[in-house]
Amino acid sequence: MQHSISVRDLTLNFGAVSVLKTLNLDVAEGEFVVLLGPSGCGKSTLLNCLAGLLDITDGQIWIKGRNVTWAEPSERGIGMVFQSYALYPQMTVRGNLSFGLKNARMPKDEIDRRVARAAEILQIGPLLDRKPAALSGGQRQRVAIGRALVRDVDVFLFDEPLSNLDAKLRSELRVEIKRLHARLGNTMVYVTHDQIEALTLADRIAVMRGGIIQQLDAPQTIYNKPANLFVAGFIGSPSMNFLHGAVTDQGRAFAVAGAKLDLSGYDGGSPVAMDKAILGLRPEHITIAADPEPGQSIPATVEIDEPMGADSLVWLTTGGAQLSVRVPVERRLAPGTQVHLRVDITKASLFDAQTEQRI
Repeated sequence: MQHSISVRDLTLNFGAVSVLKTLNLDVAEGEFVVLLGPSGCGKSTLLNCLAGLLDITDGQIWIKGRNVTWAEPSERGIGMVFQSYALYPQMTVRGNLSFGLKNARMPKDEIDRRVARAAEILQIGPLLDRKPAALSGGQRQRVAIGRALVRDVDVFLFDEPLSNLDAKLRSELRVEIKRLHARLGNTMVYVTHDQIEALTLADRIAVMRGGIIQQLDAPQTIYNKPANLFVAGFIGSPSMNFLHGAVTDQGRAFAVAGAKLDLSGYDGGSPVAMDKAILGLRPEHITIAADPEPGQSIPATVEIDEPMGADSLVWLTTGGAQLSVRVPVERRLAPGTQVHLRVDITKASLFDAQTEQRI
């Protein structure tokens, strides 16, 4: 497989602080990779290293088979879209789109062709003679994307481009960016802290923490089989439920809240017995029942019933832990109700409590 971007043992230190730690990343030709993580995890820093806006401490960066570790940003064959629109207020949309091309002394007819193509793809043709002050936030971001698009590069870098927009506009532009990638087929690396953006846009997601990629995988794999406790807790809204207990009976059962859950259907293989383990369950992989089912359910108490529109989120306590369960919106449960939680162990994740790695 040909790699559009390859990062090898990349390290970045700010003084005594290590921001990126011996990081490796390969992005395939035409792939959409999302860098996801909490604030301060190093995702924007990594993007700025790819763009050449930060000098790295050690390692190498390759783009389209060229070692660009010390190349200037303009020599890397990339187009970058920032969180801030950074448009020239005194110029029209047409002027903003063509400014960089004019500076590069490109022929006028080629500039006009590229501007017209970008305007058509992004549906901003009617806005070409307006100035940024006369545009909405979504329109300004389209122009910012268009400014990268006219450069006709192979690799696009997006640094949280939708974070300044309201929820409705974010949703609309998310679809536009996905459509743009499907139409162009360019390699795209996209930074966000919004997991919905990551799950809907990405071919693969790199979940980062403390300057290290914790897991790099397809969205469904990240969601269903998180590599460790951090990834499991970060992905999902609400996040994965965690039950602290022990693996008993030679690895055949998980003991929690006075009950034993049968682990024979666990998708991670046959775990060994351990005194401290954590069982992770998504809210949609638990059902609420009135009666117990040996080996499949645990007792719980309803705390809050929270209608969410399409369904309800029920919060419960069991064995000192708080859990959330998705239920049909028409099913209402009063606080204090004693119930039993039936678990789909085939969808569960089991973690070693010491290493926090998935078993």
